[in-house]
Amino acid sequence: MGFDKFCSLDSSDPFWDWNRTWYAANPDLTQCFQNTVLVWLPCLYLWMCAPIYLIYLRSHDHGYICMTHLNKAKTAVGLLLWIICWSDVFYSFWERSYGSHVPALVHHVSPTLLGLTMLLATLVIQYERMKGVQSSGVMLIYWLLALLCATVTFRSKIFQALDQPLTVNVWRYTTFYIFYALLLVSLFLSCLTDQPPLFSQAIKDSNPCPEPGASFLSRITFWWITKMMVTGYKRPLEDKDLWSLNLEDRSQRVVPQLVRRWNTECQKIKRTEQKTVYSPKRVTHTEGKEGRAVEESEILIVKKSQKTREPSLFWALCLTFGPYFLISCLYKIIQDVLMFVGPEILRLLICFVNDSSAPSWQGYFYTALLFICTCVQSLILQKYFHVCFVSGMRLRTAIIGAVYRKALVISSAARRTSTVGEIVNLMSVDAQRFMDLITYINMIWSAPLQVVLALYFLWQNLGPSVLAGVAVMVLMVPVNAVIAMKTKTYQVAQMKSKDNRIKLMNEMLNGIKVLKLYAWELAFKDKVSEIRESELRVLKKAAYLGAVSTFTWICAPFLVALSTFSVFVLIDEHNVLDAQKAFVSLALFNILRFPLNMLPMVISSMVQASVSLKRLRVFLSHEELQEDSVEHKALAGLDGVFSWSRAEPPALSGLNVCIPEGSLVAVVGHVGSGKSSLLSALLGEMDKLEGSVAVKGSVAYVSQQAWIQNSTLKDNIMFGQERKEAWYQRVVEACALQPDLEILPAGDETEIGEKGVNLSGGQKQRVSLARAVYCDRAVYLLDDPLSAVDAHVGKHIFDKVIGPQGLLKDKTRVLVTHGLSYLPQADLILVLVEGQITEMGSYQDLMATQRAFAEFMQTYAAVEHTDDNEPVPKSGTKGIENGSATVVGSPGVSSVSKPSQTAEENKVLSKKAKDPEVGKLTEADKASTGQPYRLMRLGVYGALGLSQGVAVFGYSMSTSIGGILASRCLHQSMLYDVLRSPMSFFERTPSGNLVNRFAKEMDTIDSVIPSIIRMLMGSMLNVLGSCVIILIATPLLAIIIPVLGLLYFYVQLKRLESVSRSPIYTHFNETLLGTSVIRAFGEQERFIRESDQRVDHNQKAYYPSIVANRWLAVRLELVGNCIVSFAALFAVIARENLSPGIMGLSISYALQLTTSLTWLVRMSSDVETNIVAVERVKEYSDTEKEAEWKHEPSSLPPGWPTDGCIDIRGLGLRYRDDLDLAIRNITIKINKGEKVGIVGRTGAGKSSLMLGLFRIIEAAEGHIFIDGVDIAQLGLHELRSRITIIPQDPVLFSGSLRMNLDPFDSYSDEGIWRALEYSHLKSFVSGLPNKLNHECSEGGENLSVGQRQLLCLARALLRKTKVLVLDEATAAVDMETDNLIQSTIRSQFEDCTVLTIAHRLNTIMDYTRVLVLDKGEMAEFDSPSNLVAQRGAFYKMAKDAGLV
Repeated sequence: MGFDKFCSLDSSDPFWDWNRTWYAANPDLTQCFQNTVLVWLPCLYLWMCAPIYLIYLRSHDHGYICMTHLNKAKTAVGLLLWIICWSDVFYSFWERSYGSHVPALVHHVSPTLLGLTMLLATLVIQYERMKGVQSSGVMLIYWLLALLCATVTFRSKIFQALDQPLTVNVWRYTTFYIFYALLLVSLFLSCLTDQPPLFSQAIKDSNPCPEPGASFLSRITFWWITKMMVTGYKRPLEDKDLWSLNLEDRSQRVVPQLVRRWNTECQKIKRTEQKTVYSPKRVTHTEGKEGRAVEESEILIVKKSQKTREPSLFWALCLTFGPYFLISCLYKIIQDVLMFVGPEILRLLICFVNDSSAPSWQGYFYTALLFICTCVQSLILQKYFHVCFVSGMRLRTAIIGAVYRKALVISSAARRTSTVGEIVNLMSVDAQRFMDLITYINMIWSAPLQVVLALYFLWQNLGPSVLAGVAVMVLMVPVNAVIAMKTKTYQVAQMKSKDNRIKLMNEMLNGIKVLKLYAWELAFKDKVSEIRESELRVLKKAAYLGAVSTFTWICAPFLVALSTFSVFVLIDEHNVLDAQKAFVSLALFNILRFPLNMLPMVISSMVQASVSLKRLRVFLSHEELQEDSVEHKALAGLDGVFSWSRAEPPALSGLNVCIPEGSLVAVVGHVGSGKSSLLSALLGEMDKLEGSVAVKGSVAYVSQQAWIQNSTLKDNIMFGQERKEAWYQRVVEACALQPDLEILPAGDETEIGEKGVNLSGGQKQRVSLARAVYCDRAVYLLDDPLSAVDAHVGKHIFDKVIGPQGLLKDKTRVLVTHGLSYLPQADLILVLVEGQITEMGSYQDLMATQRAFAEFMQTYAAVEHTDDNEPVPKSGTKGIENGSATVVGSPGVSSVSKPSQTAEENKVLSKKAKDPEVGKLTEADKASTGQPYRLMRLGVYGALGLSQGVAVFGYSMSTSIGGILASRCLHQSMLYDVLRSPMSFFERTPSGNLVNRFAKEMDTIDSVIPSIIRMLMGSMLNVLGSCVIILIATPLLAIIIPVLGLLYFYVQLKRLESVSRSPIYTHFNETLLGTSVIRAFGEQERFIRESDQRVDHNQKAYYPSIVANRWLAVRLELVGNCIVSFAALFAVIARENLSPGIMGLSISYALQLTTSLTWLVRMSSDVETNIVAVERVKEYSDTEKEAEWKHEPSSLPPGWPTDGCIDIRGLGLRYRDDLDLAIRNITIKINKGEKVGIVGRTGAGKSSLMLGLFRIIEAAEGHIFIDGVDIAQLGLHELRSRITIIPQDPVLFSGSLRMNLDPFDSYSDEGIWRALEYSHLKSFVSGLPNKLNHECSEGGENLSVGQRQLLCLARALLRKTKVLVLDEATAAVDMETDNLIQSTIRSQFEDCTVLTIAHRLNTIMDYTRVLVLDKGEMAEFDSPSNLVAQRGAFYKMAKDAGLV
């Protein structure tokens, strides 16, 4: 053979010699092998890796590292190695010329190759430094390989020197030892890490993540997190302990990538669509409008028929996250191959034990090999999971970011199809689904690969009888597939119920005050429970299915093994099932079981993700607002036809308005005539069907229902602008906020709760106005900002802000208003009727034309003279407005939540370890070839396996059903507890937190906890079983196991508490409610940044928890690997008196133990983190509750109250125990049928009095008697259902109109129609397609505010109780409707006692008496005429309103 010639000229040095290597008691490799393969192997590795690595470095530049001592040392050692190799080459040449014998060719080739490789290594080290690599894996592996190969040579050289001292070549020996020492130094140096590159992020960061700067070894063993672990072990981790995210995981890096890819996808689709759509029909242009219309309609028809291709979100995700994710595939392949090393080594070990002549070093060699392979496999597996989880995390960030950005631009028509609840679900549930799937999407190709490999080895082992097992497997696949499909349908159904439930909960929490005032809690509780029951029915079915699939999973591998062994034994008399065959096959079957179990899981997970993908795609493809719908031209104006969505009839038509710059335009009209729509059209919120809109300059917008953010009052007003102190003070002064700031506990630093819960309606509206004024824009669109404030405050605001002398006098202002007193000062008045402008012109013009407007004005504005010389009363301090000075305890962070560790990767780790019956084939197998025993044994084996399956089935059924019963009970009690909480609770608790409890935590309790508990029990018993078997086989292990066990429990660390997700959703909810305001101000960028920050903050807590799990897994697997190795080691030591069967049993169980252990710890920490959900759900049972709803038996006389006399004696109220009384010592008696008006400055305690009457706030002192009954003695529902209120903000719930009027279904249709007729809604409702079943959208968005107010009136008419309370009920309606309401109240409630809180004094001038409140005390109480005559506080108010 030529190779021998290559090594030595006379072929005396063969390449390979079995007698010297394998069969010797002291093995050694031949010289030739050492000089060729052992030298070339590391060289080959480096030359293959270098090109790929260098290309990678070129594209991933992290900056430049300065020369450090470490780098100088590495380079110097590399060059020394290079010099030594060359000196070897020169020595060979010198020998050839002068020496006694000619050296073989190998002595020239190998050192040359080695020298070149060392040079390459040195260059790579320098290039890495220039590209900012702090620690290199490629080089570390190279030095390690080189050292390992050199170690073999090193050992053999020493033996050679001892045995044959004469053959030693001094020069070559010397160079080799120096070479070896330098390799050691190199390896040591490459374990260290260099300083960070110049200009890197880490230097600027206060608490950077140690990962980028960690050395390669530290990264593969996750050693770099240990510091945080130790901190977490000593004390619970806080926010400041968390590292900042790596740059490439942050939102600003991740989200734009996805958005960009998705937009290109959409563009592609649009381009292809345009090609297909416009080609077929080119209509010849007939002149004029008709021609254009025809062409458009033709095109639309074509468009419908063309089946449009959807843009693929999947492809966009692949392009964004694919490249990084591909690394994980590489890891997975290596890991899959290494999995089969275990059974192979087991086979060799059994052979070794059987063969007593084998030298004993072989056993130790196998053991060492087993240990090394299992360790490498562990490290690679953890690295794989790490890549998967980081990908999942980025994916979640990207999806949340994309959904948020989309929600800011989606058109109003699309807004109706996706409720807030659904959008929040997209962010929470669907993003989470993707995250879970990513961790094992690779199983799609990895599982078949594992199956093929396992079958190959099995075939080698057992021959064709494997096919029997394969047949069983193939049969199992469709069973699992059917189950998966069924599960999917249940999944979809459950998601739907869940969406509905969360949507309803969301609305209930937003309208909780109304529910309480109407005593409707029970009706809504039943609605929620009904949805919940249907959800639980689906869950129960899913649980039955789950149990069946668990049964098939447990039985499948067992049936496979049983059928294979039976066939193997029965086809041929000579087939003996000895230890080697049985245990190796069982180990392989155990590997096989895993992919087979995983596949159905992966498939069902993919199915879930595809449902989510579709939902996301639909949402992200919603149409957006037309960007070009508003042109920014020289003058403001609009003409055209507008509608809210393409499908509906236009809401505005026949408009043609030009608004002069700097003018004040007033828009008036009835409820529902399209005034707010007009502003929306100017903002570009509506679909422009034809015509144009032009707006000059920047826009500020004040919406009709003020939108307040959950932050300080100051932030609400500044809205992201820089602080200009003087201007800020002027704005606050002009908007009459100064007195309010004096009351609020922290002035303008007061934290305002969600949706402004601790401000009254008037304050919210003024804050909203102040925000607009502060922003200082060119055009102001004001949607009735004056309705929610009292008359004199309104006048103050009009004069100081909006009017001709106000702060905005040079701006263009469009003011929608119902206040007629402001109209004379307007430059232009638009009168809207049913979406059309009927009249326009200045006040004088319109009054002169004597059309509808003029008549209207003469009817309603009888008294218009005010003495302008009398100043507006300066407001001193004022009473707490609506007791609003509640400080909301910072609602942002509720820090108990779980680092959402998915149970998925864990499932991945261990379905291997489920079957305690594997391998109960006893040692007697060798002897028995007789048939009868055989059959009996197979029978027993079969029976054992089957009974195990049945037991597991029963067990999984019972845990699932138990879990469902528990979650039903928990949900019911939580719902009841939340509804029983007093109003103050809802003001303090952000609704995001409550919704999170009902969505996320309930979901955890429903689906996660039962399965986790089930697995925990299973793995615990597995571990115990395995330990017992190993101890029986090799008792020596009893010494080792306790030591390792101690290590094990020390490693079990405290879990990382993740910072709650609630802030993301709270902020998101808030944004969705204020999209129009945000868009009007053009503040989208800032809100997107804010959302990104919150997501990053959440991921910041999630990332360490991923890494912590990897850290734990690496340590645990090491413990497991030690157990396996020790089991093998002791078996080798005791091989004289150990049967191969027992040894096989012991090792095959030890191989399973690792997974079971990891699984056990994983599950126990999962139970710990997830059980928090139960704690959080139970949390609300301990909060304060309202008084009882009903007293049994009821002490009330039937039909109470019969007269409606109200007697208030010394009443005092406070909002919280630590605050002053909001109203005090009020004593009044109101007789049967009196009409009493209640007036006072904003915050004088008018609403507080009402809240006291309804016991929303319990009286601190004094009593209220209605018809002689002390209301404090009644159940709340008994009280609240017998008196009626028309509240200040009209709240509707999504559902039919009928449900909104009568949720208990206690009235007839005729009664409802009559109530609608009296409330002037009959014509509107009968004009709707579904009449009473008309669906109201979330929060009643599809009705105007005035119409909602009228519906509240209809509610009151239905109840028709003896006491009626109006809380500023007519604030949002025009004068005419107001009059209608007042006349209805006079006619329909004439024999009732009516209490009215009024801003518009003209509504109460004809009441029996008026109560004037000031700073929470009673100032005056008499008939209006007397009060005017007294010239007190009431007279001044009446004068401001122009009524005297």
